[in-house]
Amino acid sequence: MSTGTSMNAAPEIIPLFPTPLVIFDVPDAAALNKELRVVIEQREKSHPSKQKSNIGGWQSSWDMDRWGGPPAIKLLAYARNVANRMTTNQDGKTGNGPYPGYFAVTWLGNMWANVNRSGDGNEFHSHPGAYWSGVYYVDDGGIDADPSLGGELEFMDPRGPLPLMNAPHLRMSGGLTAGTTEKVQPKAGRMVIFPAWLLHQVRPYRGNVERISIAFNLAV
Repeated sequence: MSTGTSMNAAPEIIPLFPTPLVIFDVPDAAALNKELRVVIEQREKSHPSKQKSNIGGWQSSWDMDRWGGPPAIKLLAYARNVANRMTTNQDGKTGNGPYPGYFAVTWLGNMWANVNRSGDGNEFHSHPGAYWSGVYYVDDGGIDADPSLGGELEFMDPRGPLPLMNAPHLRMSGGLTAGTTEKVQPKAGRMVIFPAWLLHQVRPYRGNVERISIAFNLAV
């Protein structure tokens, strides 16, 4: 006689409250990155670093859309367009547009440049006052080819260590994050967009060249 419980029907997993992470590879990034590098290098020579979450490295003022010229404006336009595609209103309409199926939204954006050299990184932080935040990689500093160089973008589970407190050796089925951090490896020409409230940091970079990125915020 069998005393077991029948499991003929597979259980369904519904990932409640997911956190969106958007990765977008910008078209024709090589040409855009050349222009962005020029304006960033000029700015670094003429302006001292700001001190925010950065541990070492150089960070520009948060108005690159004003001093970065056409390439900066073009990059911010890409960010706004991606945000439009991944944002809906309560009726499920997508921004941005006056025609059926869309709703109008105006994104107020600002951006800043970061140059990290060996040993530089950023501590955990969020971006208050914004809806979406993101980063674009002008130069990954060789990390894409050699992940051992570090410099990853690391996100903290917004629940903190809570899912691990009872049984640290277990994970939830379906590949769901449970109280850990997740890393995204930089790649030149790649844009990563995430909710502005999500805690994130940049791991120390261990390369011998420059890891150049541009961070941005989008607010309504």
